[in-house]
Formats: sequence, C-alpha cells, structure tokens
Amino acid sequence: MPTHLEGDLVVDDHRFALVVGRFNEHVTGDLLDGALDTLERHGAHLDDVTVVHVPGSWEIPVAAQTCARTGDYDAVICLGAVIRGDTPHFDYVCSGATSGAMQASLDTDVPVLFGILTTDTVDQAIARAGAKAGNKGREAAEAAIEMATLMPKLSG
Repeated sequence: MPTHLEGDLVVDDHRFALVVGRFNEHVTGDLLDGALDTLERHGAHLDDVTVVHVPGSWEIPVAAQTCARTGDYDAVICLGAVIRGDTPHFDYVCSGATSGAMQASLDTDVPVLFGILTTDTVDQAIARAGAKAGNKGREAAEAAIEMATLMPKLSG
C-alpha cells in the first residue's frame, strides 16, 4: 500500500503572514477580509497573523520572500489584483508576481500561496473577491493552512 500524505484544515499553532498589495484596494481589501476570516474560522489566533501591506502586486514577491526567510511563519499568503489595461504593463506585472512568488517559496521551503488576481476587467476582479465567483483570498488561506500542516509531515 502506498503512503498518502496530506495536510488538513486545522490551524493549531501555525503562524501566517499575508502580503497584500494596496493597488486596486477595493478588491484586495475583500481578498484580505476573506483570508483573515478563513484563518480565524479554522482556528488561527489573529495575534499570530501578520499582515504586510505593499504598494502593489509587483512588490509582493520580495516582501513574501523576506517573511518566509524569517522562519516566523509556516506559510505566506500573497494577495493582490492586477487588472488588464491598454498596455503590456499587465503582462510584466503578472509574470513578475507569479514567478517571484513561486521563487520565494522554492528558495525558502516555506509555502507561498498565490492569491493574486489577474483579470481582464474590474468586474471579473470583483467577482473573484467575494461576489459571484467566490473569494480567492479565502481559497488561498485554505491552501495555506493545508500546506502548513502538510510540510512537517513531508520533513519527517
């Protein structure tokens, strides 16, 4: 029989950092609210949660990596909103935020969860921040809890 390992959705004593872009704050505020509510519902003490505000999604990876390197957090949740405009700026920000968050996780062995919306319209972003399409901040927080509880099982 193979061994199956997976995390669960019980926070216990795990600590979390949330790195939140202020750009498109009408969207990222809802993502943050959803993530904090989810962490609390699964047993987190909000005193054990750190929220780091950065200017936008471009700045999220360096702050996430810095949080992860401290050793103070079991997972880092990245929350932002990049909405397509008329220039290629969207593509550069999305690419940098995506690859930067992944690299932060790989460099530190701390799960860095990607809750950065990359949408074509403001309406799509609003829908994914708590309206019709759920709240991606909640989903990122659930994934963070699961990964935080899985990682100790992987390391023995």
